[in-house]
Amino acid sequence: MAKHVVAPVAEIPPGGRKVVDAAGKRIVVFNLDGDFFALLDRCPHQGGPLSGGILCGLTQSEEPGTYRFSRAGEFIRCPWHQWEFDIRTGKSWFDPRRTKVRPFPAGVEAGATLVQGPHTAETIPVRIEDSYVVIEA
Repeated sequence: MAKHVVAPVAEIPPGGRKVVDAAGKRIVVFNLDGDFFALLDRCPHQGGPLSGGILCGLTQSEEPGTYRFSRAGEFIRCPWHQWEFDIRTGKSWFDPRRTKVRPFPAGVEAGATLVQGPHTAETIPVRIEDSYVVIEA
């Protein structure tokens, strides 16, 4: 997979998201407290845009009247039919073995590493001040 520069890290704040087109695919990139994750921006149910969904967490119950909420903001809910997917893995909450959204590797790289290549040429000093979010698609 080729690497695609998405944005400076500061452009996607914690809890934020950004939609990008990479390798002919529409991909949504999420920032979960400084960790970046990327999913195909298409719900496997009927193709709804996950980027338009709300972030949610897990509400679990071991018995009636007892509820526990966890993983706030780590799930995305499809805006069309409310199917929920784990942003970290792409797996659905209701059927994680069979239903999932395609995840893509995402991470942060220093701007200086993005301009390096296998060729040698005359160079001009350049200062790169930010880090950028990069996905592989």
